[in-house]
Amino acid sequence: MPDKSELNLTDGMRRYIDKNNRYLAERDEYIRNVVRKWKFDTIAVHGLYTVQDAIEDYQGAIIEPIFMSTAQAYRDSDEMAAALAYKIPTWCYSRIANPSTYYYEWTLALLEGYGFDGETSCCSTSSGMAAIMTAVNPFLKIQKDPHEKRNFVATVQCYGGTYQQFTARLMQEHNVECRWVLDATNLDEWASKIDEHTRFLYGELPSNPQLGFFDIRAVADLAHSHNLPLICDSTIATPALLRPICHGADIVVQSATKSLTSSGFGVCGAVIARKNLCTNIDDELLKSDFSLHIKFLQNRDFGPNLHPMQAVMTLNDMRTLRSKMDLMSRSAMKVARFLEEHPKVESVQYLGLPNHPLHELASRYMWLVDAEYDELYGRPVNRYGHLLSFCVKGGAEKARTFFDGLQRIWRATDLGRIKSVATIPGISTHQQQGEEARALAGIPANMVRLCVGAEHPDDIMADLDQALSRAG
Repeated sequence: MPDKSELNLTDGMRRYIDKNNRYLAERDEYIRNVVRKWKFDTIAVHGLYTVQDAIEDYQGAIIEPIFMSTAQAYRDSDEMAAALAYKIPTWCYSRIANPSTYYYEWTLALLEGYGFDGETSCCSTSSGMAAIMTAVNPFLKIQKDPHEKRNFVATVQCYGGTYQQFTARLMQEHNVECRWVLDATNLDEWASKIDEHTRFLYGELPSNPQLGFFDIRAVADLAHSHNLPLICDSTIATPALLRPICHGADIVVQSATKSLTSSGFGVCGAVIARKNLCTNIDDELLKSDFSLHIKFLQNRDFGPNLHPMQAVMTLNDMRTLRSKMDLMSRSAMKVARFLEEHPKVESVQYLGLPNHPLHELASRYMWLVDAEYDELYGRPVNRYGHLLSFCVKGGAEKARTFFDGLQRIWRATDLGRIKSVATIPGISTHQQQGEEARALAGIPANMVRLCVGAEHPDDIMADLDQALSRAG
């Protein structure tokens, strides 16, 4: 960004800048003294949209307006010049920003930063894959020598699209090495893959579809000891159950398409970062406010923007996030226990099951936010999310017979819906990964991924039972 000495500021521009600096100071004070004292549910419902905003600017609308406009008009040339230099808040063009996406970003930044002592900010994207691209690219830029080596370290247990982006787009097309961690619980393995050319560490937890997990605090401490950031994909848990930034992570990516938009009304993503993050990249704005950096520089030019309609639809779904994740997590636990006892099921992968090898580790991190303030619980309670996987006895063909026999559970590659959805990762979400890479990631051909929705669990189990009976 240009500094003020490069702008040749006019008196009019200075007046706009001073006025908006006062506005930003008032907003920061409101966040600090009011919003951050609210409970999680209140933040999810209101975000930064106030009664004063509604009455003064939006004719009293109690729900955030959808700004279906490509651009913002300015009062005069001074305001336009200050805005386009990013010296005052602006949504000059909806490829860069929009009031609707701002409300979505502010709310999600507050939810992911709930309980964190520092500050967080957010940049919206058009999808979860766009969020991953947006988060990793700034750390991979060439700094000095155009032939310099670059690598990053990532968990091999991850979404198939993430594997493709890292393997095909970055490794094969841009000569950036991804060093896969096979056992994310082994800190020595993480450490062995870091060298002077490493730019960041990346992990997905719980992973899709294997339910992999790792010790966030330990991996974050390792990353920071090398002056590197830790980026976490926390799509499955959502901030209702897990907030990696509170445990030392620098950046969180969300495929908000999933649980955050439980209605299924569209595709969207987000990058949430703590301010003053850890990195060996020599860029002060990137360090001080990563979300602002990617919004006004990188994404301004690449254009992976979020549509304002989708921003408000996701924002609306997020208002009841905690209660939905609680409901679907409880149902998923019942379904997992049912499948664990079923004679046609070989194994069940669900972090909530006491016999899962990662249960104890996940139990240290996955908690229903604010359960201690809930009159239903009155104490902290673990919740493990709505995603589980299981392997059907008899191999791939039996799994497909079961899958084809589902009547109420939807067959789709989607997840996080208010409706239960199932898929076979080996022939869908992870098909392009190849058999060898699927084996490394722990995805056998007879694995079924199930995302438990908000139906009554008895009806979900009944459908599973009748479909499993066909696989006999």
